[in-house]
Formats: sequence, structure tokens, C-alpha cells
Amino acid sequence: MKFKDRQCGVTLVELLVSIVIVGIAAGTVLGLLATTTGASADPMVRHQASAIAEAYLEEIMLRAYSDPDGVDGEGARSAFDDMDDYDGLLDAGARDQFDNPIAALADYTISVSVTPTSALPAVPSADALRVDVVVSRGPEINLILSGYRTRY
Repeated sequence: MKFKDRQCGVTLVELLVSIVIVGIAAGTVLGLLATTTGASADPMVRHQASAIAEAYLEEIMLRAYSDPDGVDGEGARSAFDDMDDYDGLLDAGARDQFDNPIAALADYTISVSVTPTSALPAVPSADALRVDVVVSRGPEINLILSGYRTRY
């Protein structure tokens, strides 16, 4: 057998099989990149939701346990002076402590629940409050942050 008689190159079947394999590999890699890129903003959104919940919870926990002026249920958030004034608060879009909207956080919904609790041992439920702050953004974010406070 001489050099001229040897086959050099690939057959049509080999070429088609290699194209299919490369296509499958490229599709898999591009699919992974699309998934990674789509979820890359998720940690930032979760961190924002957590920061919003912490800010609301801290604001509530810093208020007086019981009403200092004897008037319960102040109408405006800027006039809230005790913890139970926040019960039932529902904000469409995050707001600061003076009830001013924060435009960059308008996609979040915040709800607050303040209820007496018996979850703390040796503390009567009349002397303990549980604060639940729920921050949601679409179907992907639903964060609940809770805190406890006693009268004493």
C-alpha cells in the first residue's frame, strides 16, 4: 500500500456525529449560562428584602411597649408612638420611618403583625409581644422576620 492509497479525512457520518455532539455540548453550556445569569440578581433582591425587614423591625422595637400618651391607634405612621400602632401596617413599597416612599424599593410589599404571645417561658402573654414583619416581592421573595419584646 502506497501513501496515495491511504484514506485521509473523515466520512460524512463521522462529520455529522461530531456536529451533533458539539451542538449538544454547546446547548448545555449556553443553558447553564442562561440559568446563572437569570439568577444572578436574586441574592441582591434577597439582601434588600432582609434589609427592609430589619429596618422595619428595628423601628418597631424601638417604640414604647405601651402607649405613652394614652391615645391608641394614631393614624399616620409618623405619629406612631408604641408598638401596637404598627399592627396591621401594610405598605405597598418600602417607606422610611416618616412614611416617605423609597422609590427604588417600590416593588416590595411589607406587612406587620404585632400580637401578644405566650412563647416566652415565665412571661405572661399580657407582658410579651411578638412582631412579625413580612417582606415580599413577587412570587420569588417572601421573607418573615420576627422579634419579641417584653413589658419589663
